[in-house]
This record gives sequence, C-alpha cells and structure tokens, in this order.
Amino acid sequence: MRFAPIAVVLSLTLAAVSSSGLTQKPDSQIDPRSMALVAQAESLRKSGDLNGANDVLETALAVDPRNRAAFVAMGEVARAQGLQGKAIRLYFEALAIEPNDVAALAGQGEAMVEKGAVERAKQNLAKIKTLCRVECAPAKTLAAVIAKGAPAVVTADAATKVPQKGEAPATTKP
Repeated sequence: MRFAPIAVVLSLTLAAVSSSGLTQKPDSQIDPRSMALVAQAESLRKSGDLNGANDVLETALAVDPRNRAAFVAMGEVARAQGLQGKAIRLYFEALAIEPNDVAALAGQGEAMVEKGAVERAKQNLAKIKTLCRVECAPAKTLAAVIAKGAPAVVTADAATKVPQKGEAPATTKP
C-alpha cells in the first residue's frame, strides 16, 4: 500500500511521455508545401537567382523545419555564393536530422575542401564509402574534388610583389 501513490505517479508519467511520441511527425512525412517550395527554389537556383532561391528555401524551412532537402539545397546555394562556412553549417543541420544522408555528407565534404579542410573531407568520403558499400556517384564526385585539392587562396601580401633592391617596381596597366 505504501507504494501505490508512487506507482500511480509513475504510470501517469509513462502514459504522458509515451503519448507525446505518438503525436510527433516521423521524418519521412515532410509537409508537401515545403517540398513544393524546395522544387521552386531549385528552379530559381538553376536560373541563377541565388538570393531568391535562398528566400524560398527559408520559407520552406519555416513551413517544415524537419525538411532535410531544404537544408541541403540551402547548402548548395551558399556554396554557389562562395559562403563555404555557411554551407558546412547547413549541411550539418541536414546531418543532424539524418546522419546517413549521402548528399549532405558529399556537399559538406566539397565545401570543406573549398575551405581548405581536406582531412575532414576525407572523413566524410570514408563515411560515404561505408554507406554506399559500392562505388556511388557522390563518393566519386567527392573523391575527385579531394584529389583536385583546395583552391589556392591569394592574400594581399602574396598578390603584391615588393621590388627588391636594384629591381624596377612592377607597373600595372589601367
């Protein structure tokens, strides 16, 4: 009898917790309006309107924040805009929803190579190879990007040649 109130409280707590899990939407059921917005953004991106595509993708995420395809597409837009750090973060958001998303891993790896983090990109490639088990297109693409290497970053010091003693200064044509 002494344990009856505790048993009642525990059973009510268990019932409340288990019923809240039933009301959550599974990852596979994304709002169709959000998916339509992702398709619209893809056509805008292909036409070259990156800002418009980004705006539509943000709307898609406002409609359904679990839309992994919207995060991946936003990562592609950010890479096209030259914002590799933002792209890596957006791909990370997609991977938080589904850690085995090969497209997000490949996109993040390519952005990492563009940013200069080749070793981390190699880790993504290894994970993609593990997930694919056979040669797949994202693995081939990422391997090619890694093989090509990070683009050279030109700093102001490297771009400006200081003339040495006895050397004529460099002239530029206007």
